[in-house]
Amino acid sequence: MTAGGRSGVVRLVATDLDGTIIRSDGTISARTSRALAAAEAAGIAVVLVTGRPPRWMAEVAEATGHTGLAICSNGAQLYDLHTEQVVDSRLLSPATLLTVYSRLSAQIPGLRFAVEYGSGFAHEPGYEHGWTIGGRDIRVDRPEAIMDRPAAKLLARHPTLDPDELLAAASALLGAEATVTHSSTSALLEISAPGVTKASGLAELAERLGVPAEQAIAFGDMPNDLAMLAWAGRSVAVGNGHPAVLAAADEVTASNDDDGVAAVVERLLLDPPAATGPAG
Repeated sequence: MTAGGRSGVVRLVATDLDGTIIRSDGTISARTSRALAAAEAAGIAVVLVTGRPPRWMAEVAEATGHTGLAICSNGAQLYDLHTEQVVDSRLLSPATLLTVYSRLSAQIPGLRFAVEYGSGFAHEPGYEHGWTIGGRDIRVDRPEAIMDRPAAKLLARHPTLDPDELLAAASALLGAEATVTHSSTSALLEISAPGVTKASGLAELAERLGVPAEQAIAFGDMPNDLAMLAWAGRSVAVGNGHPAVLAAADEVTASNDDDGVAAVVERLLLDPPAATGPAG
């Protein structure tokens, strides 16, 4: 079974987590969980596309009833929410980590670095955390020492710069060396392997599932969602989204706190595609 909307048949629903279906109090509403489960039950692929690493996904899997698949670490890792296992990865090599670190640290004084491996985390002394790290595999060492293994993301935090200005400066410095974005109101860069974005991860999964981009709908709120929104046949921003996301999306729904994603998914399930062919 498929569902229809303004852009035609929808066979894949892709949604960001934080700020999109996760509310300001850190929870996912029962209404949103029901809507996503109903979409999957109707034969629609449900994909959670997030900057979060896999080690942060257990509570999300529980909250959503182990529904669907997740693309984690901004496209670097494919995670099965049913089994809670990583099934594929696109990682930064140690050589690329060191190249990016050297270039950014030389040109943007004040940056402090951390490395997200997916199952573990490392940071240099002085790096200030904006969240609870979680997990047991946590290393603290000089930057060169923590970049000794492949990683899902390199993080770079600045204490005073504007997030959008920092992103613009880093993007100009790195070029095609790596993919850089941000998903926070603080000056925190999230850096992935070259070409790795939420869109690349979603496109690879959609190809496996046999779903073309025009049959996908995507939801997001921050700049790291822009590539995914551009890839999908239909894009929706939540009302609390970043100005760039609000401007880029095909439509704007209610905020994360008002179940904006659920509202659109519910309408899709109630609006099946029109029959085609000659009238009888």
